[in-house]
Amino acid sequence: MNDNRVNLGKHVNRVNRDTDVTDVTDTRTVLVVGSGPTGLLLAGDLATAGIPVTVVEKRPAGISNLSRAFVLHARTLEQLDARGLADELEALGRPQDRLPLFGGLALDFAALPSRFRHVLVIPQYEVEKVLLRRAREAGADIRYGTEMTALSQDADGVTVDVTGSGGERERLRAAYVVGADGMRSAVRSAVGLPFPGRSVVRSVILADVRLAEPPEALLSVNAVGDAFAFLGSFGDGYHRVVAWRRDRSAPDDAPVDLDEVREITRYVHGRDFGMHDARWLSRFHSDERQAPAYRVGRVLLAGDAAHVHTPAGGQGMNIGLQDAANLSWKLAQVVDGHAPDSLLDTYQAERHPVGRAALRSSGGMIRLVMARRPWTPALRKTLVAVLGRVGPARRRVAYQITGIGVRYPAPSGAHRTTGARVPDVALAGGRRLYRALRGGRFVLITPEPYDDRGAHGERLAVERWAGDRRTSVLVRPDGYVAWASDTAGPTAGIEAALAAHLG
Repeated sequence: MNDNRVNLGKHVNRVNRDTDVTDVTDTRTVLVVGSGPTGLLLAGDLATAGIPVTVVEKRPAGISNLSRAFVLHARTLEQLDARGLADELEALGRPQDRLPLFGGLALDFAALPSRFRHVLVIPQYEVEKVLLRRAREAGADIRYGTEMTALSQDADGVTVDVTGSGGERERLRAAYVVGADGMRSAVRSAVGLPFPGRSVVRSVILADVRLAEPPEALLSVNAVGDAFAFLGSFGDGYHRVVAWRRDRSAPDDAPVDLDEVREITRYVHGRDFGMHDARWLSRFHSDERQAPAYRVGRVLLAGDAAHVHTPAGGQGMNIGLQDAANLSWKLAQVVDGHAPDSLLDTYQAERHPVGRAALRSSGGMIRLVMARRPWTPALRKTLVAVLGRVGPARRRVAYQITGIGVRYPAPSGAHRTTGARVPDVALAGGRRLYRALRGGRFVLITPEPYDDRGAHGERLAVERWAGDRRTSVLVRPDGYVAWASDTAGPTAGIEAALAAHLG
């Protein structure tokens, strides 16, 4: 176990053994708590890999259309492409090659080194529908109206007590539990992990409205120092409005009326776009928080249960989905006995820094928007100018927000590409990498024929480069380099690499 893990005996809540419950045991099962995008992607991956997976969700069945997340970034679309889902979501959403931030600043994605050179405007509920269908078709057991009430773990597994909507109680036994149950995670609380941080923006208004005079852009945002307003189209006649004004502070449960939304939008944009027919109005506060550990023994955290930050840049849902893509194949390897339990420690090592970077970037943007010091407008103007004129700076910001720039740490002495994201490279025979990755497989790309998969069967796809590259590369199921060698052929250590990474 690494030093970031929390002491298990100190933090675990023990189950009341006298509770009258049904005992359900399967030591290969992974239990996922939470059926948002993160939990559903994870469940679908595990079920596709043949791992028994149960998802418990305290909400009743049905996908809410009142979700906050609104965009899919390029790296997330690549991960969805590796699951055969990206094209379907692209047809449901609307691509936009620029993402507006503030003060006229926008990120241009047209030059991204990706098949997806845009941000896809699509509400979270559409993403959830597709992920839910996939998880069910793969065999995941999805239980709505079911709340986790207690959790304990031992050396062999995790015991979870759940209560159904009718009061029925059940005891579930799993090899591992993943908390994907959001900011107020019951799983995180059950293992005693703190969630340090603070509220950054209070009394942010969310509204879904119709507009008599909608803006030309799918996404519109502006800030004036003491207020900001974002507008985004759902594509069904409604627009999401996110609005804040410094002098309109109120608790989250304070009522909101459409006049308040109109007033803030006029103040920021100069007009209210003829808002009418609000189908939803709400207030929330935006926090910056991150759990110190994403793993405590056999319990792991993903998505908002592990990290939350401001909505600036639209990174929230995307980072959660990328968490799931990183964790799912590792859990499958460990549960099936192909890798030691210590492989799960790399989830913390690889994803915790990504969550921390998102807190910094989104927090920096929102603070710059909100700051009221006299020099702030000049700083914003300078930043817009720098990002508009300096290619490397603009590219660095775009890579960070889209996830394209994420690179994982590599062991000492590893090939220079180890841990790097692999783009959707062309393969021999007109194939491409992200199609070969489907099904949660590793992909070995070689310059010469290599047909001996040994005992790895359907867990490994062997491909050749479309061109004359001489490097052999083993690509992980999440699209990052596991191993590489500049010397072609089996003598370069291919067999050793396969044994080390596939068991």
